[in-house]
Amino acid sequence: MGRNKIITHLWLFIMAVVFLIPSIVSAANWEIDPEHTNIGFSVRHMMVSNVKGLFDHFKGTAVIDGADMSKSTFSATIETSSIDTRITKRDTHLKSADFFDVTKYPNMTFVSKKVIPEGKDHMKVIGDLTIKGITKEVTLKVDGPSAPVKDPSGNIRRGASATAKVNRKDFGLTWNKALETGGVLVGDEVTINLEVEMIKK
Repeated sequence: MGRNKIITHLWLFIMAVVFLIPSIVSAANWEIDPEHTNIGFSVRHMMVSNVKGLFDHFKGTAVIDGADMSKSTFSATIETSSIDTRITKRDTHLKSADFFDVTKYPNMTFVSKKVIPEGKDHMKVIGDLTIKGITKEVTLKVDGPSAPVKDPSGNIRRGASATAKVNRKDFGLTWNKALETGGVLVGDEVTINLEVEMIKK
């Protein structure tokens, strides 16, 4: 190999490293802090009010690219048996085969596929939500993530809020009961509400 070719290859290698380093530096790994995160939902009850609930046990990670948010990724796993609507009888029914069938399907998952920034501190996260072995694409509307801050223990934290709407029947949660006055006991549309706090790994 001639001297000029060696110099050319060396120059190309240096340029590749120069452009690659900012990308590596700007992307950081984060982990959901369950003590400061709320995974909640609400659904219409008897066509007159909204019942709210949450899941107590979950874990999740994110890779956030500060230089290009569209390159960020998010994922989470939620234990279906940790559902809590404050009514034991209702929770037992929700854990049964009529709804989440927690014995057969102990987890639900979300894995992002695409992140679309929408101005400062707003974005859409499109991903696959899997419940009862059924996977459907959903879109989370996200406020955040917030700017990083350091807590008193020296951990770096960020937060975000997100909402989404899904049809429970799309995931095999089809149980219902007709009302004598018309309508049904449980609405089909479920609103997902997330308040997430993350710690930099």
